[in-house]
Formats: sequence, C-alpha cells, structure tokens
Amino acid sequence: MLNGLHEIDWSSLHHAYGSAEEVPALLAALRSTDPKERGKALSRYYGAVHHQGSVYPSTIASLPFLFKLAEDHRTPDRAEIVQLIVSIGQSAVERGDVEDGDAEFFTGAGATMRKRADVFVGFASEPDARLRRAAIPALGCFLEDAHRAAHLLRTRLPEEPGVVERLLLLEAMAELALRLPTASDEATTWFTGLASDRSVAPEIRLAAVVQRARCAPDRIGPDVVPAAMELLSELAQVHVPASTWADPPRKNSPKPKANGVPPHILAAFEDLERHGRVHSPTTDLLRTFHQTLAHRVPQRTALLAAQLRDPDPGARLDALRMSGDVMRAWRGDHTSLITLVAGQLGAEHLEVAAEAAAVLESCHVIAGPAREALAQHVAEQRATYGPNVWAATHPQLRRAHQEAVRALARLGDVRAVPSLITAFDSGVDAWRAVQVAGALPEAADALVPRLCDHLRRLDDAQGPAEMSVRSTLSALAALGDPAALPVVHDTLTTAVAHEQWGIASPALETLRAFGPAAAPALAEIRALTGATDAHVRPAAVAALWAIGGDHEEVMPLLLGLLDDNITFRISDAAGILGQIGAPAAAALPRLRSLLTHGYEWVRVPCAAALWDIGGEPEAPAVLDTLLQAWTKNPATANNAVACLDRMGTSAAPALPLLRSQLALPGRGGRFSSIGNDEDLQRIGQEVIRRLT
Repeated sequence: MLNGLHEIDWSSLHHAYGSAEEVPALLAALRSTDPKERGKALSRYYGAVHHQGSVYPSTIASLPFLFKLAEDHRTPDRAEIVQLIVSIGQSAVERGDVEDGDAEFFTGAGATMRKRADVFVGFASEPDARLRRAAIPALGCFLEDAHRAAHLLRTRLPEEPGVVERLLLLEAMAELALRLPTASDEATTWFTGLASDRSVAPEIRLAAVVQRARCAPDRIGPDVVPAAMELLSELAQVHVPASTWADPPRKNSPKPKANGVPPHILAAFEDLERHGRVHSPTTDLLRTFHQTLAHRVPQRTALLAAQLRDPDPGARLDALRMSGDVMRAWRGDHTSLITLVAGQLGAEHLEVAAEAAAVLESCHVIAGPAREALAQHVAEQRATYGPNVWAATHPQLRRAHQEAVRALARLGDVRAVPSLITAFDSGVDAWRAVQVAGALPEAADALVPRLCDHLRRLDDAQGPAEMSVRSTLSALAALGDPAALPVVHDTLTTAVAHEQWGIASPALETLRAFGPAAAPALAEIRALTGATDAHVRPAAVAALWAIGGDHEEVMPLLLGLLDDNITFRISDAAGILGQIGAPAAAALPRLRSLLTHGYEWVRVPCAAALWDIGGEPEAPAVLDTLLQAWTKNPATANNAVACLDRMGTSAAPALPLLRSQLALPGRGGRFSSIGNDEDLQRIGQEVIRRLT
C-alpha cells in the first residue's frame, strides 16, 4: 500500500529535530492494529514532522502516503489522518505554499491539496461522522471553484445530522468567502437567510450570525451582538449531551511522575490542557466571534455577560477564559467585566470559581474592583472548610482557594496572608505562595522568615530547582526586609562555590535591591565583577554600584561592558551609567557610537543613558533614536516613554507618536502585558499633559 515509501532518501530530508529518517516507520505505524502504537506515531508526527503547524520538506514528501492511508478503508483512525492532512494544508496555505525545486516531489503542500480536492469532497460525505468532521474544513480551504464549493456546503447542511459537522459547514463557507471573494455574496446571502430562519436550530442561527460578521468585520452593525445574545439565551435552555457532539474520550495515560520536574512546570502543562478543553459545540464558534469583534470591548463585555449567565458550567468556563483574553489584549475600562468575573467566585462548580480567581490574578493590575469580593470569598472558604483549606485534599477545592488567595495577594491585600502562612508552614504548594508573596510588603514580618526558611531548604536540597530559588529571591527583593540579607548572602556564596551561575545572578540582583544595607557582601561581589558567566558579571557590577555607590570604582567595569559583544551586557551597562548621571561623562563618546547599533534593545538604553548623562545637548540624537526604535519595535515603548518622561519639554517632538500610540486599541509595551501597558498609558498621558 505504501509503495515507493523506501525509495525516498528520508535521511537527506529534515523535520523539526533533524534528519527525517524516522518518517517511514511513523507512516507504517499509522496502519498498526495496536492503538497505542498508532497513537505514539501520530503524536510523534505532529511533534516533529508537523511541529507547531510547520511544514518541512519531509512533511510534503509524506503527503502522498498520508493520502493513501486516508483513502484505504482498512486503515484504522482514518479521521485522525484526514485531520492531519487538512492541518498540513491549512498551514501551508496560511503561511504561503512550500516549494522546493531541488526535488520533484516537493510540489508544495497547498498545491497538493488543491489537486486532491475531490478526495476531500468524498471524505465529507462518508458515513463516519468523525471522518466528515475532519474533511469538511477542506471544502472551504482547497476547492478552487468557488461556486461549486459553496453549492456543496449549502446542500450538505440539511443532510448533515451532526451539530459539530453543521457548524463546520458554516465555518468552511466563511473560509471560502474570505479566500475566494467571488463566493462572498453567495455566502452572505446564505448566512443572512439562516440567521433569520426560526425553523433552524439556534446554534446554526448563531453560527450564521458569527460567520457573516467574520466575512465582513467592518460592517458589523449594532444589532449583531444583541442577536447573538438572544440566541445564547435560547441555547442556554437546551442541554446538548456531549455524546452527541464530542469526540469519544481517549483512554487516559497514567500521569508521569514528576521525576524532579519543578511543580510550576507541571502546573503550566495542566493549565495548557485545561485551556484547550472544548466544553460545548459552540466553544470554538464563540472564540471566533470574540476574535472577529476584536477591539469592540463594550460589545464583547455585553456578550460575555450573556455567556456568564448560562447555567452550564462549561459555557461559563469558556466565558471566563474569553474574559481574560479581552482584558489582556485590549485597552479600555474593564471595570464591569472585572465585576462580572468576580461574580463567578461563589459558583457551586469549583472549577468555575477557580477559573474566575485565576483570571483576576492574571489581570490583577486592573482587578481592584474585585478586591472585596475576593476577600469575602477567601474568608468564606476558610470559615467553611477550615484554616488549612489551602492544603485541602480535594484538588478542585484546593485550586479554587489557592487561586483566590493568589489573586487577593497580587492586589497587596494582607487578608491573603493567613493562607500564605499555611502554605509555608505546611509545605503544600509553597511555590504558589512564593510567587505572590512579594506583593505584600506590609506583611514582611510574617513572610520574610518563612521565605528565608524556604530558601534554605532549597539550598540544602540535592540539585536545587533553579527557578524556585529565583522566584524566592525575587520575593525577598520585593519585600525589602534587611532581615533576609544573611540568607541571600549565603545563597550567593553557595552558588559560587558550586558554580551555579543561574542562581548566583539572581542572588546578586537581590542584594542589589537592598542597596548599602548589603555592604557585608561587597568583597564577594567585587570578586564576581570579573566572572566569565555572561549574566553574573553585569549583575555583579550593578550590585557593586547600588551597594558601594563609588562611581570611580565601577566606571572602568562599565566601560568594559559597553565594548562587549553580548547585547544585554551593553544594555545593562548603559542602564547603570544612566543612574550614575553626569559623573559618567567618560562614557558619552561610546554611547553616541552605539546609537547606530543594529539592535534596538541596545540603542534605546544607550540613548536613555545619553540623556541622563549629557542632558539637553544630546536631546536631538536621543529623540531620534527613541522614536525610530519605538516605531520599529513597539516592545521598546516602556523604555522610550520612561526616558521621555525624564526629558521634560525636550520631549515635545515626540507628542505625535505618543498620541498615535496611546490611541491604539490594543495593548502595547513590552510583552504587551497588562502591567506594562497600563504603565505605558499612565506615564504617556502624564507626558502629554505636561507638554500641552
């Protein structure tokens, strides 16, 4: 069946991890009678040959064989293989056809899909619902005859009994219209008719509203969201059993043992799995609707309010995650949405309560309106389940309480402290408490001794978890209690003795945060200013300046870092030189020359240092550098605006860019995070106010 498979020199091809010589075995295993063997082969193919949606020469070379497998009725899991083929084709079309003239079989994945489009037409009418489900998206993505494709999709709808498959038909029609504009009018007419047809199931009418909006987002009228909300209300009255739409559950593999993997890494994978769950047939549809509505925050908030009224816990979990997406991605007044999310804290379904708290924590910078609701919720949990509810044996109850406590702590509210103390004293999920402890300086007297004990235990452990040590040091730096200095100094000493540079560097950063109070560590810090580790050396120089305060001692070291080839060393040095100010004038010539560096993350800190040292005479060059870098790389915005804030009236030429950037609806600044964007808006508006 796989004739010709071994005629290809697979070792000369590559995938995500190197040579593709394993591909023939993977393809052969997809026909195995052993489900575990098939599952492993499919997982490996996705992980290596179609890694994160990528398409490699080996991916294209394997396509003919995947088609053979899919077309053979004796092949187990045909639907899985068709889904894989469609994913490869969609990635290829989205990213541009993959072509390679060096071998005749590299014809391009997109071209291959178009040539085999009729195969998908056949798959889309197979008796197997899962096979149809996998094939239907191809009708919108790969057929070149727009009218034929539209006709197939329209006529297939009344014949299709499955709710997911029917929703996919509408999605495929929208995809077709977006890809081939000649199908646009036909698609819009169809969607309009379905949306207004009361004899059609509400989920199909909702899909018609959403997909019509997706095809013409610039023509979304004021009636679109209310229509969707009305349909959501109608859908909420009907329970759709998962057995009628969800894929059959796979047999769960036993969870791997931690084997030294840090708990926060394991938790991150659990979060990924949790966020990837589909709770209803409309989960993906509503995600699409929110993506289409984009920056329309008031409309999206109204839609989310309707979603959060759904009696189904899964629908509310979807709504909570979408609420977090809105607040993390878009600017605006999110007070009402924060309040709506906080209203789910008391949900009987513990996963819903936990998700609400997790959203508030991730959006803590703007979550102030939820403070009292969080505090009341935490108090009620402690009263109901006891003071040790942080360590509850029931996993969902434990997560629900921990997420609420963490969200409250992020707000700097000391009412979170009793549960954090339980975490440290019991040792249960103490790492979760560490991550938020730094936000509670008012409770330093209770938290610092426990953080120090926690750090000592990490130090004493065999092969300490570096990330855990780093987060504990970060918390101690944020709390700023000098009582922590001895253990931080000991941590540095131990790290240096064992050449654990990944710990030495954050230990130096923590000592730096204490300033002159960390003077007993100066001898060791001086010794590390000559360290060969890329991170330790600039961290030691920064600590030496913050603690010793002798610019004559650190200037030669900083000038040396400015001449380094490692970009972050240059940037770090520039930042310290800016703190020194006018006494660092010897660095001005080198800083000026670095304004032409090829990397904006070097140019921006050097420009800022140039202003802090040289002042007004340097303003034209500084402004030019900052504004060009900001325009090229919006992630530099926070650094640029912080310097503009210090420049006073000399920043006036930046006003047009400032106004235009702050008028954008999407979040900006470094990582486009809520915290950085809120800082950017606050400082930027203050600069504008002063200059106008």
